[in-house]
Amino acid sequence: MNQKATEPEDTKSVVIRITGDSGDGIQLVGAQTALTSALMGNDFSTFPDYPAEIRAPKGTTNGVSGFQIQIASDHVATPGDEVDVLVAFNPAALVSNLGQLKPQGTVVVDVDAFDARGLRTAKLESNPLEDGSLDDFHLVEAPITSQTRLAVKETGVSHKAATQSRNFFAIGILFWLYSRDPEPTLNYIRGKFDETIAKANEAALRAGWNFGETTEAFPRNFNLPATTVQPGIYRNITGNEALAYGLVTAAHLSGRELFYGAYPITPASSILHKVSQLSDCGARTFQAEDEIAAICAAIGASFGGAMGATGSSGPGIALKTEAIGYAVMLELPLLIINVQRGGPSTGLPTKVEQTDLFQAVMGRNGEAPLPVLAASGPGDCFDTVVEAWRLACKLMTPVMVLSDAYTANGAEPWCIPELSSLEPIDVQHPTSVPGSSPFQPYARNDFLARPWALPGTPGLTHRIGGIEKEDGSGNISYDPINHEKMVHLRAKKVEMAQQLYSSTTVFGESAGELLILSWGGTLGACREAAVKAQKAGRSVSHLHLRHLNPFPVELGNILRSFKTVVAAELNDGQLRQLLRAEFLIDVQGLNKVRGEPFLVRDITKCIEVHLSINNTSHRGAA
Repeated sequence: MNQKATEPEDTKSVVIRITGDSGDGIQLVGAQTALTSALMGNDFSTFPDYPAEIRAPKGTTNGVSGFQIQIASDHVATPGDEVDVLVAFNPAALVSNLGQLKPQGTVVVDVDAFDARGLRTAKLESNPLEDGSLDDFHLVEAPITSQTRLAVKETGVSHKAATQSRNFFAIGILFWLYSRDPEPTLNYIRGKFDETIAKANEAALRAGWNFGETTEAFPRNFNLPATTVQPGIYRNITGNEALAYGLVTAAHLSGRELFYGAYPITPASSILHKVSQLSDCGARTFQAEDEIAAICAAIGASFGGAMGATGSSGPGIALKTEAIGYAVMLELPLLIINVQRGGPSTGLPTKVEQTDLFQAVMGRNGEAPLPVLAASGPGDCFDTVVEAWRLACKLMTPVMVLSDAYTANGAEPWCIPELSSLEPIDVQHPTSVPGSSPFQPYARNDFLARPWALPGTPGLTHRIGGIEKEDGSGNISYDPINHEKMVHLRAKKVEMAQQLYSSTTVFGESAGELLILSWGGTLGACREAAVKAQKAGRSVSHLHLRHLNPFPVELGNILRSFKTVVAAELNDGQLRQLLRAEFLIDVQGLNKVRGEPFLVRDITKCIEVHLSINNTSHRGAA
């Protein structure tokens, strides 16, 4: 029998994946691991992986819920490619996720679940704990269920409640294995549950810690030193939480009240939940009877001088389409948030895709352009939505913000900005008409924006509606020349967003062999792959786009500076087609439509392929 090492061994990073049924409290295990790691000064990135069905049959592969987290002493860009430690609460969870585990990785299973019934439900003909399929891994057979029931017996909880505490037993094992401080989670337990359940959960956590400390299955445990970061106040934040905070902050910066109208839809619903908790910040929420009512209410709020915003996912954005065109015609500021998911139709409602870019840029009847921005990660959601509202107010136009399920549900440490450091958003409403001239509601300033006149202001009576307006007066007009002029004016106004963008920066050399182009939640994987290639001396640069319509004014020249440009997208090539049409450049594509995020190795393999092609063409030319 091996004797355990007495002191934890330092390690730079670890990737953990916790898996089980959707009712096993998997997401809570991951969330508490992330929170504790943040409080201990580590950087991290998470990937919650939910089943698509609300309650799939227990013990089946369709019902498996997962949570992956990479914790590190250095900067973390992704939740990790390969898993170091896999925790599986049942056979279905094991077989569904074993392919993510690295060779010689550790797999911790609840051995109590690997009975005849569990194997049959998972449709396994043999027991993977006995048939040799785990020989390449370090297997830890932990009696999680039975030990949890034994540990909580004295608390007097029911058999069902005792079993439900086993997720805290798993937390205890992981916290011992990676030297996590259990006190924040114990405080969470005491504040979240009634006294009896809290005692049971605390007993389960301590039993899991003791199991890790006493079993010889783990020869040692590890320590993750704190990350060196810029000074500031940090918090753990998801993408949807950051969107909610960005909305209330943008409203404050512009002196507006926030009105957020939405209809529940996965994976955007938690924005509504969070904003509803921020009423003390001046936020008002409206859970509408449908998507159309939600956006129309938000348009009405903007007409009244508030910050109108609405959010949904792709199917809901489709229902909002007519009203989005209406807001384009009215030329009112409005935010539309699209948290993308797998489609079409219901598709993969809990899985990630970037398949709504065409919908965002072109998915309306008539000529109805609007600015489109995409957030690159959880923390960036805050900055993106603030910038979007700044554009909306400056240009008097609706603006769409794209997120995705990966960004929305993932979490990372976020440095809370000082409110005083954020530039105010200038909003002015006309109060009178100069001279004796009648009010011109469609007169335009230098950015071609019309005045945001509030209803009820004396002398500023004006007409709104979806029928074409006469330039200047805003009267209904069917004149063909006027219609063409107004179409061009609205398009030109959106193009002027380019003047408000910050400069576009290439990561790496500004010219060379290969440029990896990305947008949305693919930033981490693409950047990490580019860093690896650059360290190996390869001519590889990376450019991540936030502004997708209109494109940054310098983008064409950047693309022409590289021999090969590859657009990496979780769709079938939508950005690639837009770039080809706009710049007449033969942009290549790296596309993945599996409901899964990019791995770093996906991008690395693409880099090797294209550099090899370039080298072959060089030799051929010679």
